[in-house]
Amino acid sequence: MLGSYYDIHAEKFIKSALEADMSALHARFLKHLKPNSRILDAGCGPGRDALAFKKMGHQVTAFDASLAMVDAASKILSQPVFHCTFREISFREEFDAVWACASLLHVAKEELSVTLDTLSLALVPEGILYLSFKYGTGERVADDSRLFTDLDEIELKNIVAQCDQLEFFEIWKTYDCRPERSHELWLNAILCKRL
Repeated sequence: MLGSYYDIHAEKFIKSALEADMSALHARFLKHLKPNSRILDAGCGPGRDALAFKKMGHQVTAFDASLAMVDAASKILSQPVFHCTFREISFREEFDAVWACASLLHVAKEELSVTLDTLSLALVPEGILYLSFKYGTGERVADDSRLFTDLDEIELKNIVAQCDQLEFFEIWKTYDCRPERSHELWLNAILCKRL
C-alpha cells in the first residue's frame, strides 16, 4: 500500500523533501493567484509546500494518504491535515487552486482523468491546478509497493482531454529539485477550470 510505504520510510522521505528548493515552482504557480487565496495541497507529504504557501499569506488545506505524512504536516503547519486519498475527498468549489506536486503520479493511468475531475470539483471556476509527473511513459512499481505513472506531454494532453472542466494553461519540463536526483526529469503543468 502506498500510504504504508511512506509510513515505513517517513524519516528518510521527510528529510529529502524538506531539503528541496521549490521556490521556482512555487513562484510559477503563485503568479496566477491573488493574495490570501485558498489552496488545497493534494498529497501534501510532510507539508513543505503547504507551509511555504501559508507563510506567504494564503489559506491552506492539506491532505495525504500516509498517516506519518499527515502527522508531520500537521506539526509543521500547526493545523489539522486530512488523512485521505484522492478518491475520498468531497470538496465543492472551495479552492482557488490545487497543488498536486508529485502526488498524482501514484494514481493508475486509467484512473487519472476521473481523479482530475474530482480535483476540478474542488476548484472555483477559473481556479488552477498544478500537477507534476516523472517524465516518461508507462506504469511501473518501485520498492515493491509504489505505483508510478510516468507521463510525457502527449499522454498528459490525452488524459486532460477526457476532463470536461479542465484545460491547459501551461506545460513545461524541469529537473528534480533534490540535489541527489538532479538528473531526473519532471513534467509540470498548470490547468485551469473552465467557467
